[in-house]
Amino acid sequence: MSDVTMAQAAPKRRQSHWGQVLAWASWDWGSAAFNAVMTTFIFTAFYLTTDIFGGADYTSQVLGWCLGIAGVLIALLAPVAGQRSDHSGRRRLWLGVNTLIVVLLTGSCFFVLPNPSYLLLGCSLLALGHVFSELASVNYNAMLLQISSPKTIGRISGIGWAFGYLGGIVALLILYYGLLSPEVGFFGISDENFKYRFVALFSAAWIAVFSLPVLFAIPENHADPTAAKLGFLASYRELFRTIGRLWREQRHTLYFLISSAIFRDGLAAIFTFGAVIAVGTFGFAKGDVLIFAIAGNVVAAIGAFSAGYFDDKLGPKTVIVISLIGLLVSAVVLFFSSGKTIFWIFGLLLCLFVGPAQSSARTFVGRLAPGGGEGELYGLYATTGRAASFIAPILFASFIGWFGSQRFGIIGIGIVLLAGLLLLLPVKRPAQG
Repeated sequence: MSDVTMAQAAPKRRQSHWGQVLAWASWDWGSAAFNAVMTTFIFTAFYLTTDIFGGADYTSQVLGWCLGIAGVLIALLAPVAGQRSDHSGRRRLWLGVNTLIVVLLTGSCFFVLPNPSYLLLGCSLLALGHVFSELASVNYNAMLLQISSPKTIGRISGIGWAFGYLGGIVALLILYYGLLSPEVGFFGISDENFKYRFVALFSAAWIAVFSLPVLFAIPENHADPTAAKLGFLASYRELFRTIGRLWREQRHTLYFLISSAIFRDGLAAIFTFGAVIAVGTFGFAKGDVLIFAIAGNVVAAIGAFSAGYFDDKLGPKTVIVISLIGLLVSAVVLFFSSGKTIFWIFGLLLCLFVGPAQSSARTFVGRLAPGGGEGELYGLYATTGRAASFIAPILFASFIGWFGSQRFGIIGIGIVLLAGLLLLLPVKRPAQG
């Protein structure tokens, strides 16, 4: 069965009311506290990768290696997690469980004291947070097919990504003006290092509160009564049978999973290391980075939201290809430049193109997913992504080590984006439905 035929044969997905869409998107809003506040703009860039823990070059390498190991763990766990949630009818339950673990790991970063001996603890907590955040997103992404139709999946996916960026903006504004900018922040906090540790508690609460709506508004998926109950190891045997079936019957689905694994690793690296590079290479002050973060999230939200329209009109492949080309051009300019103005211009262009690529990659899978197998395919989507997720962090860390400068980490990220683009070009477009 071809990819197009398979997509057409899948059961019609119903269009839910907008209350459910907003409740679903609220999870993206909440997850921004981990993605934007903790791993990109505040806790990592202003605290964990600073001279307090050993300097930008050394701490960036340690963080890169920890995230690479996390990618291996996700690759091993994600497809089975999606498969089992499909069969058991516990998609919402596992979304809640994995999100709760992310909340606990995020809050635990409060105990990362300002001492080099705590660097590994901080990087490990963030890496484990990535593992469980990705496992949660397997179930979250599969829910997209419960609340959309083939004609609206692009727009709804774009709304989710836009909510994520907007949630990041609001969280960053609250933290900047309420905690980091004043000499004495809310709750009378004045010690600078304690402020960054308190950010972890704030982020944990933010994730918890905004993850609740989806758990109440979206019904649990139905269990598959014909599916045999599989043990953990048997689930991997079933996974390999699924991969074999894709190779025989839906080869371009497998091709896309591989290509997206590569370019999504590059997209993640942009957000993981972007603020670190802004501070360590381009000399941004903390206030400058937060202002850039807010502007960048606004631009990324606009890109993700508009991508939903173009996705439904032109198809996800076109959106992704244009976005990757824009990202590569921006990365090349940044590598050869040193001024803050150039970083502002092309850094914002990076933000503009990341959102559409992320959103359309998710809908590409959704247009191919068969009814009842959404979680398994999104699990493979997560697994192939995380099977490659060590590449960008390791190349980023390796190029810094080889050339002795953080700037050269940009080359490592660019190589990953280019490889993903080249692998995507021969992949057939999915049916629009």
